[in-house]
Amino acid sequence: MLLINHDKSFHLLFVLIVLLLLMKLAPGFFSGVKGATFECIERERQALLKFKEDLIDDSGLLSTWGSEEEKRDCCKWRGVGCNNRTGHVTHLDLSGFNLSIIGSFSALSLVNSSESLAIVDFSDNQLTSSIFYWLANFGNSLVDLNLSNNHLQGSIPDAFTNMTSLRTLDLSNNQLQGDLSSFGRMCNLNVLNISENNLTGELPQLFQDWHGCVESSLQILQLNGNQLKGSLLDITRFTSMRELVISNNRLDGNVSESIGSLSQLEKLHVGGNSLQGVMSEAHFSNLSKLTVLDLSGNSLALKFESNWAPSFQLIHILLSSCDLGPCFPQWLRNQNNLMKLHISNTRISDTIPNWFWNLSNSNLKYLNLSHNKMSGILPDFSSKYSNILEIDLSSNQFEGPLPLFSSNIASTLFLSYNKFSGPASFLCNIESNTFIVLDLSNNLLTGWIPDCVMNFRSLGVLNLASNNFSGKIPSSIGLMRHLQTLSLHNNSFVGELPLSLRNCSSLVFLDLSSNKLQGEIPGWIGERMPSLKILSLQSNGFSGSIPPNLCHLSNIRILDLSLNNISGVIPKCLNNLTSMVQKTESEYFPANNAVLSTPYMPLYKRDGGGYDIYQNKIRVGWKGREDVMETH
Repeated sequence: MLLINHDKSFHLLFVLIVLLLLMKLAPGFFSGVKGATFECIERERQALLKFKEDLIDDSGLLSTWGSEEEKRDCCKWRGVGCNNRTGHVTHLDLSGFNLSIIGSFSALSLVNSSESLAIVDFSDNQLTSSIFYWLANFGNSLVDLNLSNNHLQGSIPDAFTNMTSLRTLDLSNNQLQGDLSSFGRMCNLNVLNISENNLTGELPQLFQDWHGCVESSLQILQLNGNQLKGSLLDITRFTSMRELVISNNRLDGNVSESIGSLSQLEKLHVGGNSLQGVMSEAHFSNLSKLTVLDLSGNSLALKFESNWAPSFQLIHILLSSCDLGPCFPQWLRNQNNLMKLHISNTRISDTIPNWFWNLSNSNLKYLNLSHNKMSGILPDFSSKYSNILEIDLSSNQFEGPLPLFSSNIASTLFLSYNKFSGPASFLCNIESNTFIVLDLSNNLLTGWIPDCVMNFRSLGVLNLASNNFSGKIPSSIGLMRHLQTLSLHNNSFVGELPLSLRNCSSLVFLDLSSNKLQGEIPGWIGERMPSLKILSLQSNGFSGSIPPNLCHLSNIRILDLSLNNISGVIPKCLNNLTSMVQKTESEYFPANNAVLSTPYMPLYKRDGGGYDIYQNKIRVGWKGREDVMETH
């Protein structure tokens, strides 16, 4: 780990930057190019060595920095780059060096040329707001500035008023507040990112002191993840706007039709607010360049004429919780570039037209039509969506047999809470090595679990609960060694638990309740499943005594062995399962008075943005009452 002497770091760094800014460089630079025409300049080497003196390098990350003869060429030092013609140091990058003292920095990139350009990156550190006073010394020398992921607090300072040459400013993931008046005269500003801060107040008031030049130069504005209120500002003043991100704030009111005049707009993210009202064709009249539309989590109604053909070709459509119904949206018919379509909970109660399944959208990665009232029989998918990563058709009214999917189907497949019937033989058509989540629960499926489930070696979640499956649990299930959730609740499985199940040592959630299983409860559950947090064998025909081996389940939160034929003495060691009585705010979030949260894997890609954790449901009986509990 590198540590900086806080008293000297800013002064030495200032001297080093000034030295680099005064250089006159030829075009082009390379990072540590072997065999460069010139070795580094001596005074610059000495400046770097002086800078190193105030660093504590416990990990030896700067071991190549030295005064020895074989280390004379500082252009070959780790993290140092030079111009290959002049030998001047042009690039200093200490990113990933784990600098951890307040006032330190982890990455500094400086690019100098005849125009004195400078790019400064202080991201991912523990810098405080005192850095603003130091940066004020550079004024117009800075062109790009990144201070994201630090400990910056308080109001946004006036120091930015003089940084009129800045083109990109990233202050995201800090604790800044106040208005944005400091940026009002930055006539070259193209990108402004103040997302994930503590900005409050009415959104239009933040820009009241801005002037014409910045309004015409600004192309990307990111304010998501703050606490901004009020209506969506009249953004038509930003004539060059290409990307507007104001999602996850507290905006309300209607969306003005004037947004349709932003002819350069490519990405619009206003999801996660409380916007309301109706949006029509007028809101999108001149948005021919639009590729991303995110209105999710609002109370907006999108009402278009049935023959409307938008001028844009969207790549991402995120409209969950908006009102698109009751008919399936016809305007999707000409959207042929889709990679992500998320229209869950949009009040659609209609069959899906054939043209939708025949769209030339071979690039589709994420399809989410869940929580609607869509009905009908699904077509054969074996020749469609060959590159898709997630399909979620859950909580609808689809019926008939499960559709065939291509052999390299999505990594996550959600078909739960529908009316699918017949066997699950479609599984044998799937050969994907990246299958992570399979949820077929709450349908009308019948028959045995096919042995071909052994092909899903990477599966983390298998949920077949609340169907009409029968027969024995196949021994091939033991080949799914990455399995963390197995739910076979409320079926008609018979026989003893297969011995191979002990190979599923990563299990965290195991629900085999409400079946016809028999035999003794195997002791290897306690010995071979150390991560198990939820175990339910309720309502079966298990007999014999409770094996004391279950006392090894040190992480168990719920252990339900009720409504079986168990006899004998309850092992006293069960008193040692203290995880059952531990309750922390981070793990329990009440909803309907019956929600248990266990933040564990498997993580899986969700809607193309980040990862999500699979949510399990389990029924728990207590004093004649049965509650459904959900894990997050």
